[in-house]
Amino acid sequence: MTPIRIGTCSFADEALTKWWYPKGVPAKERLAYYAERFDTVEIDSTYYRLPERTTTQSWSERTPEGFVFHIKAFGLMTRHPVRLEQLPPDLRDAADTDARGRVERPSRELRAEVFRRFVEELGPLREAGKLGGVLFQLPPYIVAKPSSCEYLEWAREQLDGLPLLVEFRHRSWLEGDQTAQTLRFLEERGLTFVVVDAPRVDSNAVAPTVVARTSPVAYVRFHGRNADTWHKRGGSAAERFDYLYPDEELREWVGPLRELADGAEEAYAFFNNNNRSSAPPGSGRDFVAQAPTNARMLRGLLDVAGIPASGGSVADG
Repeated sequence: MTPIRIGTCSFADEALTKWWYPKGVPAKERLAYYAERFDTVEIDSTYYRLPERTTTQSWSERTPEGFVFHIKAFGLMTRHPVRLEQLPPDLRDAADTDARGRVERPSRELRAEVFRRFVEELGPLREAGKLGGVLFQLPPYIVAKPSSCEYLEWAREQLDGLPLLVEFRHRSWLEGDQTAQTLRFLEERGLTFVVVDAPRVDSNAVAPTVVARTSPVAYVRFHGRNADTWHKRGGSAAERFDYLYPDEELREWVGPLRELADGAEEAYAFFNNNNRSSAPPGSGRDFVAQAPTNARMLRGLLDVAGIPASGGSVADG
């Protein structure tokens, strides 16, 4: 069975820098420290701004051979609203804005140039064999319809062969007969379906958990199950995904992860819960960072079940 690589969504979230990295670890050495404990990471900062080649070169240099990065697509690429200042300065004149300063109805030409630069700046990771895929998290208002599928096909063409990992957030993609149609659409085009664990709420903006694989890559994202903050607007991501999975909820995933990894060429599980929780009594600390704590817990559960996995150890909790 393919080993399941376990990691976190970011190696530099505030919860990690304050409650996981040992005091005294300089910022420039954090990735190397992370890479001694995990062999994969999801970079989510690229959702807010395009990556820069100097940065991706640095990431490559600070990680060992075999380390895998997955990169979240910039918001304009996934049809999220972005502010004008999030674009590179030389592209701003080509964009119209609404009353709130957000890019309005960007042309395909502008989007294509953003895609081109995104791919180009990832060059050092690609050349080093450390680039896994591009996470394409669609907004919750993108529903299942032909034009949405056409856009995904177009986006795939812009990525110059980079693997596209698709996360749906509107329920319409994964309900009733549409579920099979969605999975077939991805499989026929070689796109990877992103499995999610999220709050169990009745909302169109929360896609149900569907355990499936549409490519040789199995990919699972754990968002936490904080229903009270899921729809919160105006706060930080740490507030929205404030959740520490208890052991019994992670144990629910042992069977599904075994199923996903069986026959896969690569398998990943990432924790996107990025806040802090109170540390266990007697641990000698006040708080723990949720994502690496849950990564360690999941690794332990998979080890007990005899499922090969990497990512965190008891000492890292």
